[in-house]
Amino acid sequence: MSERTPDVLNKVYEFEAADDARRAGVYPYFKPFDYNDGPEAVIDGERVTMFGSNNYLGLTTHPRVREAAVSAIGTFGTSMTGSRFVNGSMKLHGEFEEKIADFLGKESALVFTTGYQVNLAVGSALLRDENCVAVVDRSVHASIYDGVRLGQSAGGRMVRFRHNSAASLDRALSKLKGEQAALVMTDGVFSAEGDIAKLDELMGAVQKRGARLFVDDAHALGVIGPGGRGTAHHFGLEDDVDLIGGTFSKSLASVGGYLVGERKVLDYIRHFAPSFMFAASGSPSSIAAAMAAFDVMQEETWRMDKLRENYTYMREELEGAGFELGATESAVIPIYVRDDALTLQFWSTLLKDHAVYTNPFISPGVLPRNSLLRTSYMATHERKHLDRGLEALRSVGKGLGVI
Repeated sequence: MSERTPDVLNKVYEFEAADDARRAGVYPYFKPFDYNDGPEAVIDGERVTMFGSNNYLGLTTHPRVREAAVSAIGTFGTSMTGSRFVNGSMKLHGEFEEKIADFLGKESALVFTTGYQVNLAVGSALLRDENCVAVVDRSVHASIYDGVRLGQSAGGRMVRFRHNSAASLDRALSKLKGEQAALVMTDGVFSAEGDIAKLDELMGAVQKRGARLFVDDAHALGVIGPGGRGTAHHFGLEDDVDLIGGTFSKSLASVGGYLVGERKVLDYIRHFAPSFMFAASGSPSSIAAAMAAFDVMQEETWRMDKLRENYTYMREELEGAGFELGATESAVIPIYVRDDALTLQFWSTLLKDHAVYTNPFISPGVLPRNSLLRTSYMATHERKHLDRGLEALRSVGKGLGVI
């Protein structure tokens, strides 16, 4: 009788963490919402204050955004039923690409089905030979790492530099061999920490070493920079950043992604990035909704002003209460707890006892010593929402010994 090979599902049956958390009543993920209208949501029939959404400008329920999605379904149907590479491109895609490129001051743009696929495309297309090296900020989003891994599978390499450190980046670049070409990759606004990439400092090392720079502005569009144009414009470096990517799923209230840069570079990516070539294109309703949100963002500029006012107020109040917030400068405000179990208890107590919804970040998503509650804010939060949440955060924070 032949010996059995190891079972690929063994790791599945040994995974107990999720079930343990469910039994303890602190499992925080895949929470179904009955309804989510922006600053508040309904979970299990109870209305909660929403401090856990990336709906920064509050546009997911804007009448024009809704109407654009409905109208697109009426005109184009529900799907293009294929990739943009073969049969899924609409004039709508091209129209939006022209708008985005013009807005961000770049020669060309590509619209993707998701923001995640943007980062897969950049890594897989531009790092696809042994002389290419991704030089990556340690704290970038998982999608950048996944894109780099695709590049590594084709021969590329990866090195990392210390978070937001120009000196560390310079050291990493200086160690590359003469024939190696570097693509520096960073978030613009970091999704967990809420701090802004120090492009004004990083750019010196990038240009000194002849590298190229890609910035993922998922959490920056509509939040920082003149007119909400993001991180490069925030520092006046839009002409120096080679590629800027982002998503429609945050400030633009839809699903999809964008990449802007030199036309020739984007043309290469559209022909060599599997996540662009072989993914079904964004649905007409998603593209139309994002376009409408994009227009509203530029017309209703008060939203960006109000957003800044709200997150500045919350940062000052939370710091004053004694919470550790790190270096956040954006609508993402982390509350560092630095213990996985305590972070989950904090999240659970806020939701169950105070009807305040936040996002717990625990290992392996972050290092255990960096466990935190991520709170995020919207233009449509009223002061009553913010003060209600502050009262709850102070009360639970004191009760659990976080402050």
